[in-house]
Amino acid sequence: MEAVATKREPMPMNGVDTPTLFATINAVKGQPELARFTWRASNRWLAGTHSQSQSETFSGAGGDHDHATTFKFDGDHPAVLVGGDQGPTPVEFLLYGLAACLTAGIANVAAARGVKLTSVESKIEGAMDLRGILGLSDEVRNGYEKIRVSFKIAGDAPAEKLRAIVDQSRARSAVFDVLTNGTAVEIDVETA
Repeated sequence: MEAVATKREPMPMNGVDTPTLFATINAVKGQPELARFTWRASNRWLAGTHSQSQSETFSGAGGDHDHATTFKFDGDHPAVLVGGDQGPTPVEFLLYGLAACLTAGIANVAAARGVKLTSVESKIEGAMDLRGILGLSDEVRNGYEKIRVSFKIAGDAPAEKLRAIVDQSRARSAVFDVLTNGTAVEIDVETA
């Protein structure tokens, strides 16, 4: 006798509003233009290597949107790199972005698959050789040579399924895609 597959009704799980997630996916299937988003941020120099960035409005889902609050982030270099250490370095923000994107994806994928998570933790590190950005070598790249992410994940699914959730998150991560496939960056300059 064959088992009959039953379709489970999506319900909120892991802090993810799964019914809304599936409704969003279905809406975008029907209207692909809703998927076009533009994210914005601004930045201003304060002193030395210290600057402050903030979130701005973003466009998507057919309109312009404000965040619930304006997020502000200080960036700086540590004293050993002639900064005042008044915020993380820009390359550290890149690590934070990757870890946050992968973790959010894990929560979404697990909820969509009906897996209740009990914990998700990650450690992330990026190795770089500063001779590139210091102009001491044209043979050394300016950015990370390698980034390593290690996850520790627990939930009500077998280890194989939990690993598959992490893999699916990686496959759909926007930040992972930007880092591994590159993105064209245009810089315009206006002088005063």
